[in-house]
Amino acid sequence: MSRPDAPASVRLHGLLAEPTELTVAQLRSLPSHHVETRFDCLGSGERRHGFEGPRLWDVVRAARPRVDLRGRKERLRFLLSVTGTDGHHAVVSWAEIDPEFGGQQMLLATSIDGAPLDTAGPHLVVPGDYCGARYVSGITEVWVGPFER
Repeated sequence: MSRPDAPASVRLHGLLAEPTELTVAQLRSLPSHHVETRFDCLGSGERRHGFEGPRLWDVVRAARPRVDLRGRKERLRFLLSVTGTDGHHAVVSWAEIDPEFGGQQMLLATSIDGAPLDTAGPHLVVPGDYCGARYVSGITEVWVGPFER
């Protein structure tokens, strides 16, 4: 069992050339972006926060997904599943974060309102969502792969 003050890490796996595990400090070494958000939390109402961290797109690209980035239609069948420490899952389509499609600036936040998330783990931030259900806290893993029927 990990210590409560131990650094949190995120496992990136699935159809990647370089599956890896990154701590929040390692995520912080990637290019960082800041977003101010407003979203509705079912349990506590409207929330407003400032988040900072790398874009999900940049983190996934660094792990070298095994997808032909030249083939636009092939990319459309890829999904990302994000899991938090509490078991909460959110699924994101590749097209939502790909700059040639939706280009949403989703983050794997390394801080919230200036407070570092080194022990709590990064948060998935979806600035375009008013409902906070896809804001996943304490991320433990991100899986990347194709939809299979």
